[in-house]
Amino acid sequence: MKYDLNTGTPRTLSTENPARRILVMTAVPAEREAVLRGLNGDKRFDVLLAGVGPAAAAASTARALAEAQERLLAQVSADTGPGYGLVVSAGIGGGFPGIAEVGSLVVATGIVAADLGVETEESFISLDELGLGSTTIQVDSQLVHCLTEAFRATKLPVVSGPVLTVSTATGTTAGAAVLARRIPGAAAEAMEGYGAAVAAADCGIPILEIRAISNLIGPRDLTKWRIKEALDVLEAAGSALLEVLP
Repeated sequence: MKYDLNTGTPRTLSTENPARRILVMTAVPAEREAVLRGLNGDKRFDVLLAGVGPAAAAASTARALAEAQERLLAQVSADTGPGYGLVVSAGIGGGFPGIAEVGSLVVATGIVAADLGVETEESFISLDELGLGSTTIQVDSQLVHCLTEAFRATKLPVVSGPVLTVSTATGTTAGAAVLARRIPGAAAEAMEGYGAAVAAADCGIPILEIRAISNLIGPRDLTKWRIKEALDVLEAAGSALLEVLP
């Protein structure tokens, strides 16, 4: 699948070479370990650390994709695989109240750089409104549908909607309300998806983002966070990935 980085939309859909490997990027080791447990050693997947934040995620994902391409060009052994056919940004995140509850999964329909733009006295002006590019990478709707249905089939609570990427996590009710108004239907917030998505799009590779919700977006009350439960859900999501990804 090729993407236009100016519009964030797919150019073409290609399902050739279904044997290609799948690259999963997580921010921190606890997320990586949860995904690996769910995948149960399936050799189609590589699960790597992206680091925290969109810049680290973009750099780490781009490096992994470049190294895979170098291996492909060098025609090394088949054990390394023929390159990546899909990138998945996976981890825990915050859910928007009333849309994605704690303990649920969110599958991104679009991956949005929510704080990329200009702040003025009157309002926030996005990169799109400035005419300098797109803040959204669209996700293939068929992939979203298949994955969402697979999660539902395994009794995992799941919703789909835009997932926001921020460099500063939202910690106030007012901040959450502003984001919800700015991006209608926003389901979750995290810090890496857009970075991984830009790296994938630059290589013409489709992207998915999956978030297990550990807390609601709003006042930062760590006593209400459920990180272990979210990691358990992320592990279960890894198992479900085996059923739908080629």
